[in-house]
Amino acid sequence: MKKSVLAQFKTQQQHLQLPDLHLAYLEWNQGEEPLLLLHGMADHGLVWADLGHFLQADYQIVAPDLRGHGDSGKPLSGYRCGDIIGDLEALMAAKEWTSAHVVAHSWSAKVAAVWATQRPDAMRSLVLIDPFFINAMPRWLTPTFPVLYRTLPFLKMMGPFATFEQAEEQARQLKQYRGWSVLQQAVFEEGMEQKPDGQWGSKFVVQARDEIFADVMAVAGLTTTLTVPTLFVQPERGLNRSAWQLQPYRQYLQNLQIVQVPGNHWCFLGEAIAFNRAIARFLK
Repeated sequence: MKKSVLAQFKTQQQHLQLPDLHLAYLEWNQGEEPLLLLHGMADHGLVWADLGHFLQADYQIVAPDLRGHGDSGKPLSGYRCGDIIGDLEALMAAKEWTSAHVVAHSWSAKVAAVWATQRPDAMRSLVLIDPFFINAMPRWLTPTFPVLYRTLPFLKMMGPFATFEQAEEQARQLKQYRGWSVLQQAVFEEGMEQKPDGQWGSKFVVQARDEIFADVMAVAGLTTTLTVPTLFVQPERGLNRSAWQLQPYRQYLQNLQIVQVPGNHWCFLGEAIAFNRAIARFLK
């Protein structure tokens, strides 16, 4: 593995010991305004390296590896929205933050919406980046989950792979790594590990995958009107392209802006310049 590539992006990693696990996070802390960056399912905090460097002069930025991901703890269970929110509130308490700007991608955007509904006072603002389906899902979809696990491209990195080179070959075919920039290569490398049997696979664990999907099915992200200033980031090749998909956000978010940016679901990796500028404009 090319550790020199990781060193270009990875700031000093911090750890917070919680009662049931340790929480790893990256921090860019030149500024004072609290900003929390939440990655999507199967990713980790390093996906925010470009945005963290771009905004670090004005914000104190924390990007955790959410439980079950990256270098954070991986308990056998406990991956529902409430568990994630509990970790984030403990992290904010450790930083002595009473509120923060929250930027969240895909699955974690749904977690952030639930959190904002429960604790709007904790949100200075909210950025939702191409959220995964915000409503509760019909229960009849449950039997299709094993099929989704096999077919969703980003889950293919869970492996196993006989060699690191085989894993890299697979990664180069995926949307989040299209272009294979230095940052994308670093994100890939940071998300992989060699297993006890010698094979390679993602640091993201199966129990987190299964429980997150069950939770996504059962929980609606938006259930009440919110006045938190919110930015909806809509990549041109993202998941949310239709009016019916945007309808729940327009219904529940009274202080909503929608901005279109180039790129796919991982626009912050593939089209970082335009993405970073859009976030900075909104936060200011």
